[in-house]
Amino acid sequence: MLLHRILGIILVVWTITACNKIDEGVSKKLVIGVVSYGESSRSLEQYSDLQNYLSIQLKSIVELEPAYNEIHALEQIAKKKWDLVFASPGLAAIAIYRHQYEPIIPLEGIERVRSVIVVNTDSRFQEHKDLGGEIVALGQKGSATSYYLPIYNLYGLTLAEVRFAPTPQTSLEWLDQGEVAAAALSLQEFNQYRNNFKPNRFRIISIDERNIPSGAIVIVDKIDPEQKQKIQSVLSQAPSHIAASAKFLPSEEFSQEQYEYLIKVIKRVLPIAERIKDKPALLYESKKSVVK
Repeated sequence: MLLHRILGIILVVWTITACNKIDEGVSKKLVIGVVSYGESSRSLEQYSDLQNYLSIQLKSIVELEPAYNEIHALEQIAKKKWDLVFASPGLAAIAIYRHQYEPIIPLEGIERVRSVIVVNTDSRFQEHKDLGGEIVALGQKGSATSYYLPIYNLYGLTLAEVRFAPTPQTSLEWLDQGEVAAAALSLQEFNQYRNNFKPNRFRIISIDERNIPSGAIVIVDKIDPEQKQKIQSVLSQAPSHIAASAKFLPSEEFSQEQYEYLIKVIKRVLPIAERIKDKPALLYESKKSVVK
């Protein structure tokens, strides 16, 4: 009986010691947020190598969490549920401007930062100023190319209605079916999704040529500076095949200043967006509008 008690005590001590060693070696869970447009399995697959790499290098539990559109992503960012976010330019700017995230690594994608407004090829509209009184499809709040920049560029117009497409594919479907007069999306998205329709079905009437930064990996402010530096270092040293799969540029530097213009656009758009769901939609500020 005494022997059993001694063995029991030894087992308890060993278990506590082992757990302490594990706790010392493993950091808290790291949650990475991505926008998948409903394609969760494919979106997660491209980050699987990165997930394993970060887990090993940081000795941490790394989880990937997809959001099905920008609205869901903004909710997670506002609540600071995500530690790292693979953010499009609009999401990155909002995360920086309103929620104290910091950009640490740029993402790939030059075309993605160009905002375009497209119409059907046989449409009578020649430029975005012609769209007054019409129904226009925008993307979800949080997108630089399909929400903030188009609203900024359409400033001063009164539209019959604004419809918010959950995906770029949907906005082009509405346009193809004649439900909207024009659709706003990124140039990269347009080049990708127009292949799902008849050749030469659409044409561009407006393209924004402003120098908007690419998306970025942004990090939440609640992570302590030492851990943040370690995460940034690990990402910057990621093997090329991992960076290529997750579509980020580990060797390039990135700064918050690159988002100054886009944040200026967002500040201008926010008071307009308060009334954008009205019919008609007035794309200009009321005298009572104040940006918080």
